[in-house]
Order: sequence, then C-alpha cells, then structure tokens
Amino acid sequence: MVNLNKLKQKPIINYPSFWEYKIILEQDENAKAIVKKILLQREFKLSESNNSKNGKYKSYLLKILVDSESDRLAIFELLKKHSKFVL
Repeated sequence: MVNLNKLKQKPIINYPSFWEYKIILEQDENAKAIVKKILLQREFKLSESNNSKNGKYKSYLLKILVDSESDRLAIFELLKKHSKFVL
C-alpha cells in the first residue's frame, strides 16, 4: 500500500545541481537572446526540442547549474515572464 503522506513531501535535491527547463516560445522569438537576457553571464546549454503541429510555437530544453532551491525557482519565475509556458 502507498503511504500518501510520503508522496506529499518535497523531493530531496542536492545542490548545486544541473536543472532542465522546457521552454515554449512563439516560433518567431529568439530563444537564445531571451535566455541570455534572463541569465546574464551564466553558462547554459540551450537546444531545440519540438515544433508545434501548426508551427506557431517552438520548444527548447534549457540546462543550467543551479546553486539552491531559491536560485532554481527564481530562474523559473523569470522564464515564465518571457515564455508562453515553462515546465
């Protein structure tokens, strides 16, 4: 039997850690420029992932070293402001 209380616990993440974000942008947006604007001088790896069926959106996989939970969440919030979706 599954203990539901254990499922509600936060996952244990050891920092620093490489973290991946899936970013979805409109097709004509410059993903690299947007990510550079958000991350400033930090190193990252950005690769194309998929195109939407109708070609309106494009998804990217962003991989970056995060120092802490607050760093990881701050990057997520910044990406949300500049993207259609972030996963």
